[in-house]
Amino acid sequence: MSTPTGPASGLPVRMPRPRQPGRHRRPEPLVAPEDAPALVLAVPGTPSSATRSLADEVVSIARSELPGLDARIGHLDGGDEEFPSLTSVLAHAAEERTARYEQARAAGSDVKEPDGPVAVVVPLLAGPDSALLRQVRQAVMDSRVAAELTDVLGPHPLLAEALHVRLSEAGLARADRARLFTVATAADGIILASVGGDEAVQAAGITGMLLAARLAVPVMAAALDQEGSIASVAEQLRNAGSQQLALAPYLIGPEIDASLVEEAAKEADCPASEPLGPYPAIGKLALAKYTTALGIAPQQPQSTPVR
Repeated sequence: MSTPTGPASGLPVRMPRPRQPGRHRRPEPLVAPEDAPALVLAVPGTPSSATRSLADEVVSIARSELPGLDARIGHLDGGDEEFPSLTSVLAHAAEERTARYEQARAAGSDVKEPDGPVAVVVPLLAGPDSALLRQVRQAVMDSRVAAELTDVLGPHPLLAEALHVRLSEAGLARADRARLFTVATAADGIILASVGGDEAVQAAGITGMLLAARLAVPVMAAALDQEGSIASVAEQLRNAGSQQLALAPYLIGPEIDASLVEEAAKEADCPASEPLGPYPAIGKLALAKYTTALGIAPQQPQSTPVR
């Protein structure tokens, strides 16, 4: 029972929780700087509603991580209002920046003329693909806009995590190594299917080592766009003792015809998981490329550790 001078003797007193000092303090949320360049996601492949939906989800994740972010989508093979081309998106971003400056000047504001890149272009690619990257560079040059082009999203531990999740969703891997139950269809060898030739296979191999550590099974990378590569890797894994293979597309999705993945799975005589798609890590990695390019990088996104 309380008294006029406070709570009765013996009752706990609720005190405000002190704010933790030093490195244990919660960091202030990062916000996009005023007049920061746009993040323009360069989306490969034939434009479609499915491709647009995937790209929308990726930029939505990036915006949720960095409030105030100006994120846009440009299609390498686009060219209309529904699927604008990368060149037109960059040109429009430049026009808008110039218009904002001129409006501010007309209103009497003391603003400096904008400089630096109009946009940071992030290719929606898990690994290097020289043909697609040439197409991105050409689109940037055709726009005549000052834009910075980042590297592709991988290799990165978050992509290994995403591959693990896609395999577990397909019933081809355990979601958690610490759990006691087993998955009857779990693979004992993984073919990591990439596009972009030898360079892409080498880059995929780095993520493959991270995936192998998560699954505790052998993982080998192969090229979807090189004849015989998938079959050769499947034979190597079987000769090494793997009996139940699975094909994991090291792809986000739009960069290749889905039928090629189906054909590769038939060639290797094994089931396949879905491409990475709009897994949350894709949006976080796209944002990390953007913020690093601008020198405002927050703490790098971390993957979930293997249990």
